[in-house]
Amino acid sequence: MKRKPSTTENHPGTSRPIWRNPWVIVWLVVISIVLSVNAGMIYLAIDSNPGLVVEDYYERGQNYEETAFTRQALSRNLSLRVDAPLKIKIGQPATFRFTGTNQTGQSIQADVIALHAYRPSDTAADFSIPMTKVPATTKAGIDQYLAETVFPLKGVWDIIITVKQGDIEHNVPTRITVIGD
Repeated sequence: MKRKPSTTENHPGTSRPIWRNPWVIVWLVVISIVLSVNAGMIYLAIDSNPGLVVEDYYERGQNYEETAFTRQALSRNLSLRVDAPLKIKIGQPATFRFTGTNQTGQSIQADVIALHAYRPSDTAADFSIPMTKVPATTKAGIDQYLAETVFPLKGVWDIIITVKQGDIEHNVPTRITVIGD
């Protein structure tokens, strides 16, 4: 009895599926590493500081160490809070509230309080507006500052409330997401 030759003996390379080829496995590993690194970079870009350039960087950097220590000391004595709306829709007004108290629970006295909106992916859409003081309506007598704004673009925005007390500046950051229609 003669034995029939099998197809694997005649064509040894075709019996394995393509996914078992070492070259294909190496390429899949390389592609998955590259995609994983890209996903990590995208996450860090979305979840980190906007890193925007300040026009008066030289003046702001002159006394950085002194300013940083002063801010730390004063921040321990202050309670600064930003209340942002839960849902913010594109093209519709959104009201931001800011309250600031000192250690004794009294309202802080600020020269200027402003809302700065930064868009990490598009600096051309950045804007700033002043916050207006609303007289205290509670027994505690804490003043609130309001800013109503309309966001022109959907996506992630970094909101920084800047409180200036003389030469001292406090920044209170928060991140929001503006949803489409």
